[in-house]
Amino acid sequence: MSKLLEIALGIVTSIGGFLDVGAIATAAQAGSNYRFGLIWALVLGTICVMFLVEMSGRLAAVSKHTLAAAVRERFGFNFYILPLVAEMVVDFLVLGAEIGGVCIALQLLTGVSFQWWALPVAFAIWLLLWKGNFGLIENGVSLFGLVTLAFVVATFKLRPDLPAVAQGLVPKLPQTDLAEYLFVGVSILGAIISPYLFYFYSSGAVEDKWDESYLGVNRAVAGLGMGFGSIVALGVLIVSAQVLYPRGIRVDSYEQAALMLTQPLGYWGFILFALSLGVTCFGAALEVSLNTAYVTSQAFGWIWGENLHPQQAARFNAVYTIFVFLASLLMVAGIDPLKLTLFSMALTAVILPLAIGPFLVLMNDREYVGEYRNGWISNTVVIFTIALAFVLAIVAIPLEILGG
Repeated sequence: MSKLLEIALGIVTSIGGFLDVGAIATAAQAGSNYRFGLIWALVLGTICVMFLVEMSGRLAAVSKHTLAAAVRERFGFNFYILPLVAEMVVDFLVLGAEIGGVCIALQLLTGVSFQWWALPVAFAIWLLLWKGNFGLIENGVSLFGLVTLAFVVATFKLRPDLPAVAQGLVPKLPQTDLAEYLFVGVSILGAIISPYLFYFYSSGAVEDKWDESYLGVNRAVAGLGMGFGSIVALGVLIVSAQVLYPRGIRVDSYEQAALMLTQPLGYWGFILFALSLGVTCFGAALEVSLNTAYVTSQAFGWIWGENLHPQQAARFNAVYTIFVFLASLLMVAGIDPLKLTLFSMALTAVILPLAIGPFLVLMNDREYVGEYRNGWISNTVVIFTIALAFVLAIVAIPLEILGG
């Protein structure tokens, strides 16, 4: 019974991990610019992330190693230093974007410029990390992400043309703006197949002391949980396509995106958009901050754990303290949160090969996963995702220049 509750809670709280500033921004931009034409990218990214999250949880449950620790041990520190630095840079930019998303939400609700909210938001994130534990971060905060179901409700109220939605499952290049179309597609994949999600998930499994008895829970949370989060992201895309696309409103700012729920839900739609943006970004900011501390501590062999008292893991806590403060300065400096989001999602695509490549070795290594090694289906998905990651890494920055 307790494991059933864990599955239910994991599925619900997966919204906090799957849906963040990147998923909201890229889905809204895809719908407003290309109607249903980029649904295929969202579905493709979801399938890949389901498998990768399941593998990272299985690795942690069987080997008692986090993904970062396993990569460092199996391949050596000299190999791991490059993905570590890449992950820290991307985490820093993503954290700045997540803090920016919270600040924009507060600006929408209060009228006070987002720059003024940056340091108070950063302090709130740090205080919750300093005083809270992993269960509070993972479940308590993420439960508020249920407010994003407003996008699903709005989708049903708008009654989209289902055959047209289904056509979006098949990639079809547009007649114009090809570079921008591909850039948004790459950004969607970067937002969904985000390395911090794998590292955070495996670290959480170790914090929660998972063992082989949790493999069923892991499969359910990875599959159904990521699918649940994907449905909400799909709702964002469809609502944007139904409301903004017909009016020729292209999402170049969060203020424009905030209009998408006003047609189906009226004045409260605006409030619900702001709350959805703020809550999901706050939850994701907590996870990204923790992930940075996790991967850094695990790389250098430091004591780590959100469940430990700060004095027991001083360097672990120092890492997220420094990163949260520095990332908030990006917003204080007035950097546009939406532009930072799209750039960081494209950069995430660039580092994907470094993050995904080790899965193929680790998940077939008897020393780590024993009899729970990958089958042919999982290995096929990993190989496909690695190939996709290399393509994304090559095209992301050129597309950023040409179309972003």
